[in-house]
Amino acid sequence: MLSPAPEEPLLLAELKPGRPHQFDWKSSCETWSVAFSPDGSWFAWSQGHCIVKLIPWPLEEQFIPKGFEAKSRSSKNETKGRGSPKEKTLDCGQIVWGLAFSPWPSLPSRKLWARHHPQVPDISCLILATGLNDGQIKIWEVQTGLLLLNLTGHQDVVRDLSFTPSGSLILVSASRDKTLRIWDLNKHGKQIQVLSGHLQWVYCCSISPDCSMLCSAAGEKSVFLWSMRSYTLIRKLEGHQTSVVSCDFSPDSALLVTASYDTNVIMWDPYTGEKLRLNPSYGFLVDSDVHISSLRSVCFSPEGLYLATVADDRLLRIWALEVKTPIAFAPMTNGLCCTFFPHGGVIATGTRDGHVQFWTAPRVLSSLKHLCRKALRSFLTTYQVLALPIPKKMKEFLTYRTF
Repeated sequence: MLSPAPEEPLLLAELKPGRPHQFDWKSSCETWSVAFSPDGSWFAWSQGHCIVKLIPWPLEEQFIPKGFEAKSRSSKNETKGRGSPKEKTLDCGQIVWGLAFSPWPSLPSRKLWARHHPQVPDISCLILATGLNDGQIKIWEVQTGLLLLNLTGHQDVVRDLSFTPSGSLILVSASRDKTLRIWDLNKHGKQIQVLSGHLQWVYCCSISPDCSMLCSAAGEKSVFLWSMRSYTLIRKLEGHQTSVVSCDFSPDSALLVTASYDTNVIMWDPYTGEKLRLNPSYGFLVDSDVHISSLRSVCFSPEGLYLATVADDRLLRIWALEVKTPIAFAPMTNGLCCTFFPHGGVIATGTRDGHVQFWTAPRVLSSLKHLCRKALRSFLTTYQVLALPIPKKMKEFLTYRTF
C-alpha cells in the first residue's frame, strides 16, 4: 500500500510577499491560511497586510515534480476555453485569517443563485471566502477577482471557513466570538444557523466529505461534532490535555484527526467517538536539540493514507496511518498552516513571515483493498459496517481498527 522508504519532503518553491507599503496598525504579515481550489486550478494565500493572492496552478514548470503537470492542467478554466487565468490580488481591508474555496456549484445552486443574484450572470465558477479580523466574511469570484457578497454577523475574528463539498454553496464560519455560523450563499448569504456551546475562541471547522458532520475545535480540550442536517450537537470528543487547534476529516468521512497544543495528534472514529490512535508529534525526533512544541495544523492527504502536521518546533511532518511515528519530516521556520494539493504530490505551508512553501509529498498507488474500503465507507457509517454479515477481521479493516 505504501512506499517502503518515502523520500524526505523537498522544497519545490517559495512565494514571498513584495515589499509592503506603509500600512496602518491593524495589519500583520502572517500567512494564517493557504488553500487549493477543489479542482486544483487555483491557489490562495493570505500573505499578510490585508492581502490575499490568487495564483493559477500549476506554478512555473521548473517547480513542479515530474508527472505532476498533466493532471494539474486539466482544470475547468481551460476546458471551458476561458483562456489563461491570471494572478489576482484581493485587498480585503482587514487582516485575513481564514480562506475557503467553494466546490464547483451544483445545478440547483446555479439556478438559485441566478434567481437571487441577477446582477451576476453565471455562477458556474469558483468562489473564494475570506474571514477577516473585524468579523466580516467577504465572498469573491475567483475568475474575475470581483467582490460578490459581504457577510456580517460575527462579533470577532473569523478564524476559519469551510464550504460543504456537495456544491450547495453552504458556508460554515468559525470565530473568536465562540460561535459557528451557517450561511447560504444561494440566498444573498443569508445566515441560517448560529451554533453555540464553545466557551473559548473557535479555531477550526471542518465539514465531512459526505456533508453529514461538522467538526469544530476551540481553545478547549474537547472537540465538538455537529449534525449538518439538523445543526445540533452530536457529541463531544474528549482526549486532549489542552487547546485543540486543528481538525480534518478523511476523504471517506470515516476518520477524524485533531491536533492540539499538547503536542498530540489523535485519530477518532467520528461515528462512535472512539479514540483510534494517539501520535506524539515528537515521536520521530531522536537526538535533536529542537524543542518539542505545540501543533499548529493537521490535514489528510487526498487518498486518505497520509497526514501532514506543522508544529512550533520548526518541522513539517508526514505520517502514514498505520505507523505510529512520522515517516518523513522537513525543516521549516515559523509554520502556521498546511494543506495538500487535491491530486496529491504537493503540500503547501504558510509561515509567520507571510511566506508560502511548496513541498513534495508521497505519491502512492492505493491498494485495491484500500480503494474498496474508501468506496464503502463513503456511504456506510461505522455502525452499518458492524451490522454487516461479514467476518470480524473484515469489519476491523473497514472501520480502520487494522490496516
